[in-house]
Amino acid sequence: MTEKCDITLTINETSYDIRIDQRRTLVDAIRDDCGQTGTHIGCEHGVCGACTILLDGEPVRSCLMFAVQAQGRKIRTVEGLANGDELHPMQQSFIENHGLQCGFCTPGFLMLATGVLEREPDISDEDMLDVLSSNLCRCTGYANIVKAVRAAAIKMKPGKVDAAVG
Repeated sequence: MTEKCDITLTINETSYDIRIDQRRTLVDAIRDDCGQTGTHIGCEHGVCGACTILLDGEPVRSCLMFAVQAQGRKIRTVEGLANGDELHPMQQSFIENHGLQCGFCTPGFLMLATGVLEREPDISDEDMLDVLSSNLCRCTGYANIVKAVRAAAIKMKPGKVDAAVG
């Protein structure tokens, strides 16, 4: 039996004080202890990418790390993308470009692509395809996912001014 410990996870700018087993995975803590169920559990081996979150801005497979390793770090989940009722450009692009079917893999793709584009807004198509190939989708064949990410990349460019605003 492993010891329990008290930690604080900061998820989408909200602090969660939880008591957990030291070997509890981050994905389990996010979902079960913090109630943020948008992060999906897929393979639990770091292969599928369904559990991808942003940890200090970097895409991370949350099934591959312990929750205690995330103490004091900034966690962003799919619930943290939208700004109230206003969807994030990546979410909007997935809708507009039919980038999902069953939706199980979608949170992982949203977080992976958002993290990469926020860090590297001018990523080449070839490099973006390489990044996206690290997550698995069993339904779409990827064409619309790639199309959605390319459309979001344009919307997310730093300094881009929304035509409706200015």
